[in-house]
Amino acid sequence: MAQDLLTPPAADPAVATPAVADDDATETSAGDTATPDAASAAPAARPAHIPEKFWDAKSGQVRTDTLAKSYQELERRLSALTRPAAAGSAQPADRAALLKALGVPDQPQDYQVNTDHGLFETDPVVNQRLHAAGLTPEQVQAVYDLAAERFVPLVREVAAHYEAEQQLRRLQDHFGGTDKWREASRQMLAWGKKNLPGSALEALSTTADGVMAIHKLMTAGEPTTLRGAAPAATGDAANLHALMRDPRYWRDRNPDMIAKVTEGFQRLYPHG
Repeated sequence: MAQDLLTPPAADPAVATPAVADDDATETSAGDTATPDAASAAPAARPAHIPEKFWDAKSGQVRTDTLAKSYQELERRLSALTRPAAAGSAQPADRAALLKALGVPDQPQDYQVNTDHGLFETDPVVNQRLHAAGLTPEQVQAVYDLAAERFVPLVREVAAHYEAEQQLRRLQDHFGGTDKWREASRQMLAWGKKNLPGSALEALSTTADGVMAIHKLMTAGEPTTLRGAAPAATGDAANLHALMRDPRYWRDRNPDMIAKVTEGFQRLYPHG
């Protein structure tokens, strides 16, 4: 087929058309290259909170390597100062000076611990260990306060649970086994609700001795109920209930307290 010579050939897209140079753009670009930004070339100033030895003035940056090494050295020295001395060896003079500056007393006996709560007293062995660890008086007081707040109630709860189990086992043995005790307790509860004041039933039901006193009353064949019976003396019932709630009675089983409760019960209910 003959080539059409009259029609101009289509432009080849692969062939780039040379661009016409823009004199203004060329001059601007050249100007930008030739004239650097003076603000970006100047190093940053050292911030006030960065010590001079940790600042590189030429680069305007923190000397991180120097800062890290200084921190590690400081940590090592503080650790050595606060570490308790080995048994039988004298502590370094600089550690003693540091502890004294922090307020640590010269000896464990000098700790003044407030135990007004009455739950326990200070322990010399504990104080000695706290002193060896370098604790200040405020920190030692916090240790004792934490023990009173958290540990002692937990111990009391465990002790009360243990005491309740012991009381229950004693009653089961007394009544001839679990099944017989279950039936006896059902009968005593029903009888007590019918014949005893609510406060007396509640107080007596907290101990094995009290439960046995209820059983004694129930089996004595008392013809009249005691619910409306007047105490032998004003205030005797309240005093009896207070005695039975005293830890020396239900927890420590103090003989004097047991005797007082028994006498009080007999005085209130002489026919029992």
